[in-house]
Amino acid sequence: MLAQTINKMRSHQLYYLLILPGLLYFIVFHYAPMYGVIIAFKDASPFDGLAGMLSSRWVGFQHFRTFFDSYYFWDIIGNTLTISFYRLLFGFPAPILLALLMNEVTHTYFKRVVQTISYLPHFISMVVLAGLTTTLLSVDSGIVNSVLAKLGFEPIFFLADAKYFRSVLVVSGIWKEIGWGSIIYLAAIAGIDQQLYEAAKVDGASRLRQMWHITLPGIRPIAIILLILQIGHVMDAGFEQIFLLYSPPVYQVSDIIDTYVYREGLVDVKYSFASAVGLFKAAIALVLVAGANMLAKRFGQDGIW
Repeated sequence: MLAQTINKMRSHQLYYLLILPGLLYFIVFHYAPMYGVIIAFKDASPFDGLAGMLSSRWVGFQHFRTFFDSYYFWDIIGNTLTISFYRLLFGFPAPILLALLMNEVTHTYFKRVVQTISYLPHFISMVVLAGLTTTLLSVDSGIVNSVLAKLGFEPIFFLADAKYFRSVLVVSGIWKEIGWGSIIYLAAIAGIDQQLYEAAKVDGASRLRQMWHITLPGIRPIAIILLILQIGHVMDAGFEQIFLLYSPPVYQVSDIIDTYVYREGLVDVKYSFASAVGLFKAAIALVLVAGANMLAKRFGQDGIW
């Protein structure tokens, strides 16, 4: 058995060479640093260096209990899940809808222009996006508030009002990624057998019926896989975007696990405690991915493993 495996690897050695850079990336930046997780169970000091990871005092689950008993625990868990739920509810179907709409466009030039415009925001850094958002929603000179003023409404502090902050996060995030996310679905649509559409036309099916009974079932396996992967990021909630946009007036609705880890770990230099919180988040994400994958298989769909 081992000899057969080695022979197969030799016959496909060029393919293994192609995946080597990606494999090295995950080993160096994802698997090797996992050794540092041990400080979540120790009282490690950042001033002790790498040697302190081995010599520091073992405290077991003390940091986890401190986090669970923290005054901020339920607030940051609630904010994380709420923001992620909004992103999942509105952000996940958005690329699918855009791909379906672009698939119905018959004018090639117009379709290419729309695709290009929708893709471009993906290549904008989150720092630039935060600057654009702040400028557009500014109370003094923002376009949005200028329009509201002309319509007779009072200016709205979108980024400093807890009622609007989460909506700003979700909408700006969708605007940034909707075009890029639609690429996968457009590729899946292109792989659907065109004879199915021709047969549906012969049977008198409308474009909407074709979309419902052919296009959507055709992209469903891809959509389920992407949904499972996105569920794995539920506990992330978009740290970079929130960190660049939030302020003390909206902490109550925007303070998530990652921003809490940033303050405790980098600002207050509590590396062990921050590692424990991060490990807790990773464990929950693993459970969510495994559960979503299991549900997908139970309903007869292909999972990610």
